[in-house]
Amino acid sequence: MNAQNPHLLAAAATGDTAGVRAALAAGADLEARDDHRRTALLLAALGDHVDTAEALVAAGADPDAQDERADSAWLVTGVTGSVPMMRTLLPAAPDLRLRNRYGGVSIIPAAERGHVAYVRAVVRETDIDVDHVNRLGWTALLEAVILGDGGPAHQEIVELLITAGADPLLADHEGVTARQHAERRGFTAIADFLRAVSPRPGGPAADR
Repeated sequence: MNAQNPHLLAAAATGDTAGVRAALAAGADLEARDDHRRTALLLAALGDHVDTAEALVAAGADPDAQDERADSAWLVTGVTGSVPMMRTLLPAAPDLRLRNRYGGVSIIPAAERGHVAYVRAVVRETDIDVDHVNRLGWTALLEAVILGDGGPAHQEIVELLITAGADPLLADHEGVTARQHAERRGFTAIADFLRAVSPRPGGPAADR
């Protein structure tokens, strides 16, 4: 094993950008992995160490390298909701179709966790598929309702997703739509909004 690899990984995990550069200059493998198959860039993303990630991206680090949990630096941004990290990784051309262990793309966990700024940025600055369906049968819209709390953050995320082109009529594996889930959970504001934007059967979208 390259003796510099542990130094690279440790520096990336703690946000020690100088240490990362020193390890690379000493011959560390840019794509070295720890015991959980995490690369330096993934470790930097997990810690939201933006400056460190910038140095690694500049060196050519792979934003799509996945660990034993199928996490990648890019996918992690949807979990942390870090817009600065997301923007740091975009020049590395991450695969927006890359899937996490649930079969989802980065916008799905972001929608679930209420990361409004991230959802806004990723739909405006990338062509991510807002209607991607994960293995649970959920889109970002469905997950925002099913696993969200119905509060202001999730209300805004629902609006952002619809504005970005999300289909309000896409249902889960049991045929239940986001609006129906919102009604069942007592999320009145979300249910009313989705009712207003859902197309009428055989007709145009309902008037707001």
